Amino acid sequence: MVNITIDDKKIEVPDGTTVLQAARMADIHIPTLCNHPHLTPYGGCRMCLVEVEGARTLQPSCTLPAGNNMVVHTDTPKTREARKFVLTLLFSERNHFCMYCQKSGGDCELQNCAYGEGMTHWPLPPNWQAYKVDASHPYYVMDHNRCILCRRCVRACGELAGNFTLGFEDRGANSILVADLGNPLGESTCVSCGTCVQVCPTGALIDRKSAYLGKDVQTEKTKSICLGCSLGCGIDVHTRDNQLVRIDGDWDAAVNGGILCMTGRFEPTVEERERIVTPLVRKNGALKAATWNEALFVVSEKLASLKGLNGSGVAALVSTRLPAEALHLFKQVFADVLQSKVVTSIEEGAYTAASTKVAKELGKPFEGTLADLEMADSVMAFGIDLVEDHQVAGFFIKRNLPKGTKLVVVDSQRNAMSDLAQLTLKPAARTEIDLIEGLAAAVALLNSNESALGGVLTGASLETAPQTTGVSAQAYLEAARLITAAENPVLIYGKGLAGNESALKALVEFAAQIGAKVIAPKGQANSVAAAQYGLEGTFEINGQKAVFIALGDDELSKTMQQRLEAVPFLVVASSYVNAATAKADVVLPVEMWAEVEGHYVNSEGRLQTAAASLTAPEGVLSSQKILAEIAARLGATPSVDWRKQLALPQLN
Repeated sequence: MVNITIDDKKIEVPDGTTVLQAARMADIHIPTLCNHPHLTPYGGCRMCLVEVEGARTLQPSCTLPAGNNMVVHTDTPKTREARKFVLTLLFSERNHFCMYCQKSGGDCELQNCAYGEGMTHWPLPPNWQAYKVDASHPYYVMDHNRCILCRRCVRACGELAGNFTLGFEDRGANSILVADLGNPLGESTCVSCGTCVQVCPTGALIDRKSAYLGKDVQTEKTKSICLGCSLGCGIDVHTRDNQLVRIDGDWDAAVNGGILCMTGRFEPTVEERERIVTPLVRKNGALKAATWNEALFVVSEKLASLKGLNGSGVAALVSTRLPAEALHLFKQVFADVLQSKVVTSIEEGAYTAASTKVAKELGKPFEGTLADLEMADSVMAFGIDLVEDHQVAGFFIKRNLPKGTKLVVVDSQRNAMSDLAQLTLKPAARTEIDLIEGLAAAVALLNSNESALGGVLTGASLETAPQTTGVSAQAYLEAARLITAAENPVLIYGKGLAGNESALKALVEFAAQIGAKVIAPKGQANSVAAAQYGLEGTFEINGQKAVFIALGDDELSKTMQQRLEAVPFLVVASSYVNAATAKADVVLPVEMWAEVEGHYVNSEGRLQTAAASLTAPEGVLSSQKILAEIAARLGATPSVDWRKQLALPQLN
């Protein structure tokens, strides 16, 4: 521990703490521009200069380690003069006429710093030239005229997203922010995660959708979780007058630490699907508006008449984007009360069925956490493209590659992660077990210990595996070297292995052989909870007279839609008009993601809460309320103890 005095306040801080961090721990304000708590200190803007007793010049507090018995002064004539000089140069260098800027009025850190120093003008005449505005990106705009060259965006793109799209060309006052080698931002390698927009302190990078919808002080902020996939990233949802303004990453979230992907940050804000706001009942071949009482009467009467029937009565489908409370009720209404034989999710357990069975056989969870992925120094990805899906998990890998983390991609299909990998193995389709056996044999050979093979891996051979998989023995050995040289290896697998119980068992044994963690990002937001409720069977229509779909704001695949073609009676509880509602006999309007309150189990088994940030239109009900009402009309009283069937590991 280090003892430091800042503005006559004595503080004890851990070794390695910077003066700026120490000041913040003591609630002492030091203005900054280039600094961000989630980025490596840069020391470029010089706004955080402080006086240190015994030092000849002012020191940047963001990069200065706190020394034992150090005495620091943050607010002196010398520091104030330096800060005003820095601000004067910044304001005069480029076009910072605040009355014309979207972020003026509280959202601009540059403007706020100036007001904090008592500045109402700057003494130097403007010396700026007009820069082009890059509006080529679908989600945000790059205005070089507002840029202060703080490099926050560049550092965030590399350090947090691991994409390294942004950089600077030229030097000094001529420095200019560029994407790749000067490509328009919309044509660059940008993955639209929006991290650069969130960390930008000025109006240089602005969200096209939210720029004019209100300042931070005019919006309400709700902490919730993203329902875009099973990672469950923490988000801050900004709303105004019951309208969605923007979505930011929650810097305090345990799962993602503030970073989001395009699916979580931008796609929900540009939603243009037609909303359903009243119940609809098909009459004379056409859907007509109805009261809730009428719609629920038609549904409950039909379901009651089909109760039992040796499994040929009702089939039921549910979206894994719904909260655990709704999934639990759904299971009780259709599997328990109506005795339906086909009660499952629209994912049909594609991402969870095999892992659930393997975990039950082992008697314990076998998968690691996302924190293991962040700490990994070698990653082998089996059949999963983390550029296209579960991008935040991909960011965890990509940002560690420059630090020495090795990546091996195993996929029979084209995989965008291959461009970043040290090695790519492209086995023939449906040869997962043979491939894992070959890897195990290569590891055993490197260790000169063939007795290490056992269980599923007894048939492993570097002679036979290449013949079936098409992967050379040399490639197996190189992959084995990369993964076994690591102290914290991780095996991450996707849908291919998730649907193959035998292959997954082989992967688990291989992980044990090399001391690796096993991780699966799973499918949608509540895939894990759906699996633990037993909602992971195959959806097959075999004479069922009716189908009930609790769809929420999800959509059915074309394959799933085709299975519904011959269904005599279809009920769809949906937020939006879609192909399923067009075929339905009864449509029940339900809440969309931002209106939902409930609990979700993410891919690592972490129980999280989704908070409603918007109020649903009048007449729109939650999925839980609709299911509870149907249960009541069927004369049933379902249990509300939705936690009981969930097996949750203890996560910090």
